[in-house]
Amino acid sequence: MGNVSLPFYFNLTMFVNIGHYRFAAFTFCLLLYSFIVCANLLMILVISHYSALHQPMYLFIALLSVNSLYGSAGFFPRFLMDLLSDVHLISPLACFTQIYVIYTYGSNELTILSIMAYDRYVAVCHPLHYHRKMTSRAVVLLSVLAWIFPALNLTAVILMSSRLPLCGNEIQKVFCANWNVVKLSCVSTALNNVLGMLLTITTVFLPLFYVLYTYLWILIVCWKKSTKFKGKVLQSCLPHIVSFMIYSVAGFCDIALSRYNLEDINPFVAVILSLEFVVIPPVLNPLVYGLKLPDIRRHILALFFHKR
Repeated sequence: MGNVSLPFYFNLTMFVNIGHYRFAAFTFCLLLYSFIVCANLLMILVISHYSALHQPMYLFIALLSVNSLYGSAGFFPRFLMDLLSDVHLISPLACFTQIYVIYTYGSNELTILSIMAYDRYVAVCHPLHYHRKMTSRAVVLLSVLAWIFPALNLTAVILMSSRLPLCGNEIQKVFCANWNVVKLSCVSTALNNVLGMLLTITTVFLPLFYVLYTYLWILIVCWKKSTKFKGKVLQSCLPHIVSFMIYSVAGFCDIALSRYNLEDINPFVAVILSLEFVVIPPVLNPLVYGLKLPDIRRHILALFFHKR
């Protein structure tokens, strides 16, 4: 195995499954990407423009939109180019860069949703201490940690993967994924698997259990309160719950697809499932928060109709 070296390109093989639909797929995805950019920029603009929305809950929503723009930029430009191309080759540097951007996007999404769950937990369960705990400094610190922690973890994982000697170059996806690259290794990947499992626990399962824990306490507190109080809590928490459920389902589909034998799945279904993780959350998050939270909805209308 001493003469095995990293191939000078990877081949994204799942584009073959799109076939004659690629021009229709390109048009649809271009419109989808345009909507993602416009909708998330609108959320950021509205929240930054109106001082009434300069509150932790809305600032975290803006952070979620920034992350959606970041993740989409790491996926859509390359994907749109590949849809119009007859060959789907990507250099190792571009491949690992895409892995880093998409994986940090996914990890950031979970950490931000966890911070938003903490914000709702303090607001509902400890309302008298809310302004003392959720200060401007605390919001900035939590936001920075939400980005730095996944970035450091994923840098270590991807550096290890990039040093593996590979015996192939075919990636069964429409974008680069770390596990698909690791499977091409000519040597044992036990250390990569252990590190990957630790990363999954710290960036996926811990935030998942924390969100469930906070909402269990919110449910317990609401159980003893009036119907009016429950309605207010539901109004502020429902968009977050919906976003969390959407992301969890999309993330589960991506993880399951990477571990499953794609030859046993309908090719078109496999392509759709592989796109959920990077497409659905950035599309639905601005819709969920923009339509469900009356303060944001009112300020969006004010922005368009030039009203205060």
